[in-house]
Amino acid sequence: HDLNNVGWIAAMIFAISGGLRLARFNATMDDPNKPPFAANYFTGVPAPLGAICVLLPMYLVFIGAPQLPAPITAVFTLGIAFLMVSRLPVFSGKMIGGKIAPDMVLPVVVLVVLFIAVLISYPWHLLTGGSLVYLFSLPIGWASYREHERRARVAAAAAESAPGYTGVAPDFTAPVDAVEDDRPPRLN
Repeated sequence: HDLNNVGWIAAMIFAISGGLRLARFNATMDDPNKPPFAANYFTGVPAPLGAICVLLPMYLVFIGAPQLPAPITAVFTLGIAFLMVSRLPVFSGKMIGGKIAPDMVLPVVVLVVLFIAVLISYPWHLLTGGSLVYLFSLPIGWASYREHERRARVAAAAAESAPGYTGVAPDFTAPVDAVEDDRPPRLN
């Protein structure tokens, strides 16, 4: 409000960035050139997390911090918009997921109930802390992705220098010569 048109422009750039982020997610979901480790990362900050993080200045005011000057809030909004459309690798959370062991169901349910109780009692504190932890984890995700990328390059170089490497994938669809094979015919 204090910035008039500049504030509206920052808000519109953020909204457009959210749309572009969702479009990129849909367009690259089934990219065949993506390395296997990349399935554990998003490209850019996901739109829902961007929407939660962009409200951080407001959360801070709600917990009693002084209000940031309007230009700083606009720059912060543009920064989150940039993170959404950037090529920054971000943890997707798939590494954490998985099935819950039957003996862990009760502790997980208790933790979820406690989380909901804290969320109801201290929503602004929880959103502030969660946003800050997420924003500070972005460099860690980037470094982790780069390490996976480096390991993949080393493994590819080692495979290329291995004896018998021809650079051509073997043809597994070619028929097997059953005369030289002493296995039963049903296995050929």
